[in-house]
Amino acid sequence: MKSKVIKIYEQGALDVLKIEEIDIQNPEANEVLIEHEFAGLNFIDINQRKGTYPLKNLPTVMGMEASGTIKKIGSKVLKFKIGDKVTHCMNLGSFSNFMNLSENKVIKLKNEIDLKLAAASTLQGLTSQYLLHHSFKLKKENTLLMHAAAGGVGHILCQWAKIIGAKVIGTVGNIDKEKVAQKNGCDYTINYLKDDFSEKVLEITKNKGVDVIYDSVGKDTFLKGIHCLAPKGRIVSFGVSSGPIEPIDINSLRAFSGSIATGGLNTYIKNSEEMQNNANILFDKIINEEIIINIDKVFKIDEIQEAQSLLESRKTTGSIILNF
Repeated sequence: MKSKVIKIYEQGALDVLKIEEIDIQNPEANEVLIEHEFAGLNFIDINQRKGTYPLKNLPTVMGMEASGTIKKIGSKVLKFKIGDKVTHCMNLGSFSNFMNLSENKVIKLKNEIDLKLAAASTLQGLTSQYLLHHSFKLKKENTLLMHAAAGGVGHILCQWAKIIGAKVIGTVGNIDKEKVAQKNGCDYTINYLKDDFSEKVLEITKNKGVDVIYDSVGKDTFLKGIHCLAPKGRIVSFGVSSGPIEPIDINSLRAFSGSIATGGLNTYIKNSEEMQNNANILFDKIINEEIIINIDKVFKIDEIQEAQSLLESRKTTGSIILNF
């Protein structure tokens, strides 16, 4: 069986992304063969392509998130049957028309979930889940600062935070994104190109600061963010879209008992049951329209360079998905 894939032979600029065809074998005993209909595009794809995140083996098929249907199952597969709607994330090689995966890395979807929505929300939604419930257990009396509030994770996390009842402050890069962030549930928005977000946060909170900062930007925001944390506040780093974070003097946190946490989705999806349970919570909220998924753009898989360029420019609001 032939499969169209997005492949790289070296890390670098957009032109390292190549469209090829490869052979796909039948699934092993504990594997399922998935025919992907859509794939999600995320900043981790850009960091892997550029070399910010190293890759163990090159050449490699790219992509970390996709949705589709089960086409074949291995002889020992118990959780799935042919025809099941599924999604998955954090599995390198997802930019592929067909893909074999261990059944323990696959999430079963209810029929009510559109595969397009699943590809736009699995990685970002499960990221929001662990950020809000594990990295810092958000409560309704808390105030949070979400960087890139109109982006992929931001548009889900801000809605979820409002379901919890917290006060949400979001940073954005332009007026259009302010409107999107407000629609996502932000009580306050800060245009970081016009205002110093740290000063603005202290103004909004009457110098108290925020209980938690969710930061996927990194270099441009992390150190400044520490100055607007409340006593016992925590800054959670889960990405570096602007570049690696500079070294920090830990003593700068000690005076107000501040803390730093790092986030990585892989930790929270290693256990198959935990992953499926967390996904059920997420997708039930989507089915019930408590969380609305904003798909900014849909590109054909052949347009991968254009899609990554748009995401890298930070001009998107919501999710970008690729159509097979």
